[in-house]
Amino acid sequence: MQAAPLPTELYYLSNFRAALAWIEARYADLLTAEEYGFIRNFQAMAWPSQALLVRMIMRKGCHFRLSKLDYPEIGDSHRASGELLDSGWITEQALLSRHEIVELLRKDEVLTHLPLTDRRATQKKSALLEQLNDQNQPAKKFSDWCPALADRLLSLTVGELCDRLRLMFFGNLAQDWSEYVLADLGIYRYETVDISPDSRGFQHRQDLEDYLYLRTLRTAVEEGADLETVWPPLLAFSSANAHLCARQSRLLFQVAQMLEKNGELQQALALYQRSIHAEARWRQVRVLEHLGRDNEAYEHALAFSAAPGSDEERQRLERALSRLRRKLDLPPQIAAVSVAETRINLQLPRPLHGSVEIAVRDHFHCANAPVHYLENTLICSLFGLLCWDAIFAPLPGAFFHPFHSGPVDLYSPDFYTRRQQLFEQCLLHLEQPDYMPHFRSRYQDKFGLQSPFVFWDMLTEERLELALLCIPAAHLSACFRRLLRDLKANRAGMPDLIQFYPDARRYRMIEVKGPGDRLQDNQKRWLSFAAEQGIPVEVCYVSWLST
Repeated sequence: MQAAPLPTELYYLSNFRAALAWIEARYADLLTAEEYGFIRNFQAMAWPSQALLVRMIMRKGCHFRLSKLDYPEIGDSHRASGELLDSGWITEQALLSRHEIVELLRKDEVLTHLPLTDRRATQKKSALLEQLNDQNQPAKKFSDWCPALADRLLSLTVGELCDRLRLMFFGNLAQDWSEYVLADLGIYRYETVDISPDSRGFQHRQDLEDYLYLRTLRTAVEEGADLETVWPPLLAFSSANAHLCARQSRLLFQVAQMLEKNGELQQALALYQRSIHAEARWRQVRVLEHLGRDNEAYEHALAFSAAPGSDEERQRLERALSRLRRKLDLPPQIAAVSVAETRINLQLPRPLHGSVEIAVRDHFHCANAPVHYLENTLICSLFGLLCWDAIFAPLPGAFFHPFHSGPVDLYSPDFYTRRQQLFEQCLLHLEQPDYMPHFRSRYQDKFGLQSPFVFWDMLTEERLELALLCIPAAHLSACFRRLLRDLKANRAGMPDLIQFYPDARRYRMIEVKGPGDRLQDNQKRWLSFAAEQGIPVEVCYVSWLST
C-alpha cells in the first residue's frame, strides 16, 4: 500500500523516499543485500525516525549531539532515535579522537569538561587541543569524555552506505541530497527530460566499485599522498565504462603534472602516454624536450599535428614544431599569415573603483550605441537557446535523474557526433528569415531552467533583442559551429564587451587589455576565427592618464 503523503515541512523526507524508490526501480540488480535491506527497513520505520535519519544524512560529518538535532517537525528527537539505535544505523558507542571531541564542544564546555591542566579562558581552542595531545589522551566515547554533560551523542554508521545510494541516484558524489531541497524551494529549476526506466549511470556493480576506487585514489592525491603509491594502481586500472575511463584519464593527467613539476620526467611521460586527456599529447612533447630527446619530440609533434584534437592543441603543436625545427637545424615551415588585429589605443583616468573593462564600457557607451560587458556569456547563451532541444535530447546515458543541469556526456569526445543531426536541425533555423521568433519562444519557455550554456542573469530580454537585431545570423551560425568543435575550450576567450548599433543593425566586439596585460592563447584563437568570419572585433589597449 502506498504511504500517505507527508506534510510539506517534511519535504526532505518525501524527497529521500522518492530517491530510494527511484534507486530500487532502476538498480535492483546492482543492490547488495545490505543496501536492499536498508531500503526495505527504512520504508518500514516510523516517519519521525526516517526524518531524523535523513536530517543526519544531509548534515556534514557523522557525529551529532542530540541537543543540536532539534527539528520542530520531528518533535522528540530522543524518541525518534530509538528505532535508529535498534537498527544499528546510529550508535552512541563511537570512539572520539581528541580533535573530534574538541570540535563537538563549545569552548566553555571544553574548559569545563575535558581533563585540562590549564583552564585559562583566554586560550584558543587550538591551544586547548594541544593540551590533550600533550597528555596523549586516547579515543573515548562522548559520555566518557564528558560524564557530567547533560547531552548525548548520536553517530551515523550508515554514512558510506547512503553515499553509495547517492552515487547510484546522481551518478556522482559531487551532488548531494540538497539538490532536491533547492529544487523544492524553486532556487534551482531543471529541464524535464524523458528518462527511460533503464537509463542509469552504472550498468554493472563493478562500475560502482570502480568509481569509489578512483575516488579513493583521487582523495589520496589531493591529501598529498606519496605519488609512488598512487600511480601504479592508477595505471593498472581498467574498465569498459567510458565515463570511468575518462575519470581515470583526468587523474592520470593530474598525477603526471605533479610528477613533471617534481622533476620525475620519465614517469610523467609514461602517464601522459596513457592518458586521453585533451592536453596529454602536447605535454608529452614538452617532457620529451625537457629530457633532451628533441628528435622524438619532433616526431611526436609532427604526428599529433596531422590530426589535432582541438584548436588549442593545434596552436601549441605549431609552436612546438617551430621551436624544435630551430633546435634540430631543420628548415623552418612556411608560417601562415597572421591576421593583424584591429587596435584601439585608449588613455583613460584611472577609475576609483571597478575594473578596466567597466571603465572602457562606460567610455564607449551612449544611448544610441549601448555597450554591454558580457564576455563569453552572450554567445554561449544564444547557442544554448537555439540548440536547447539537441542539448537536452534524452539519449541513452545522457540523463538518469531529474536534477541534471546538462547531459552527463557534455564534454565527452562523441558528444556532438551522437547529436549531429539534432544540432543541424537547430542550426537550420538560422537559415530561415523568421529565425528570431524561435529564440524568443525558447527564452520565454525555458527562462530560469538550469542550463550549461544559458546565463539567465546576464541575458535580459533587452539584450536578447539587441543581439537578434544587430548580430547577423551568419555570424551566430559560425560562432555556434566553432563552439561545437570543442565545447569546453571554445566557450572561453571571447571579447569582453559588445557594442550594439541598433539604428544601423550592426555591432562590434571589444577585447580590453589593461596596462601590462597581453592576449591569452584562447583569445588569440578567437580573434583569428573572428577575422576569418568577418566578425567585427577590436582590441582596446588601455593606459592610465597621469594625475
